Amino acid sequence: MTRGIEDPHAYYYRRLYVDAVRAVEAVRAHPLVNASRVAALGVSQGGGLALAVGGLVPDLAAIAPDVPFLCDFPRAATLTDRQPYKEIGLYLKARRGGQERVFRTLSYFDCVHFAARGRAPALFSAALEDQTCPPSTVFAAFNAYAGSERSMEVYSFNDHEGGGPYQQGVQLRWLKGYLKG
Repeated sequence: MTRGIEDPHAYYYRRLYVDAVRAVEAVRAHPLVNASRVAALGVSQGGGLALAVGGLVPDLAAIAPDVPFLCDFPRAATLTDRQPYKEIGLYLKARRGGQERVFRTLSYFDCVHFAARGRAPALFSAALEDQTCPPSTVFAAFNAYAGSERSMEVYSFNDHEGGGPYQQGVQLRWLKGYLKG
């Protein structure tokens, strides 16, 4: 969470986001893949990466971020004391005066901003008792999402597991309409 956090060029997630986009490019280059029917899905950190890819790759068939991590860093870092967001607070606790620099770096990687660029149909999920990725941070990304087709599955009594296998079933049924060909 904090490796390179004081410089957007050195921040760990910069490389991870690039790798996620390159993974989509690699999948699309495979001769057995229809490049127009590629979707990005993920849970927690993978959900955040699905949002980032959705904002960076303009022509995905769909995205499905489940209980996405990496959204609304300023809120998450002050709202929850659960890892991995807690790591940001511990870092700043030991480096007083570094808050502006740290949150400036994080702003480049906040999936709320990538959501604002996303256009693919999107199926989000949030768990209202999630202490790892607080629901307000997920809703911040959902509300910023630029695509005209978006929906949210809400699990009122779940923590970070979200909808689990039930949500996977919801996703598979939803994806059928976007991946047919």
